[in-house]
Amino acid sequence: MSAVFPSEEWLKGLEAKLNADEKYRGIAKTWEGDLLFKIEPGGNLKEPLTFYLDLWHGTCRKAEYKPDPAAHPKPVFTLTAGYEDITGILTGKLNPMTAMMTMKLKVQGNMGYMMRNVPTVLDFVRVAAEATTEIL
Repeated sequence: MSAVFPSEEWLKGLEAKLNADEKYRGIAKTWEGDLLFKIEPGGNLKEPLTFYLDLWHGTCRKAEYKPDPAAHPKPVFTLTAGYEDITGILTGKLNPMTAMMTMKLKVQGNMGYMMRNVPTVLDFVRVAAEATTEIL
């Protein structure tokens, strides 16, 4: 299942794909941390958008589109990017690690943990890209 990014259908498709992908499950088996994504407007995205993923040991325990900030006051990681940069990552035009190093993808959280888990980060991006058939 894949859908137009960004949409609630896309996020639910990503959740299902993460939970069905054996390669991701193996690579991310030690990952412990939830993510709050903040996407800044640009291109066809006219308003800021947030979504939340609770990733734990190779599974996605929860995915929320436009979550209530009070429900997740201290996620392990908050990732902030402009619409063009996040879509660049999803389409393979922008390497996610390069995006982090150049601050196109801002990360709040334990960067040491993120860097020790680069294979997990890259495979998460692979699954997210596969869940994306079209960019808004």
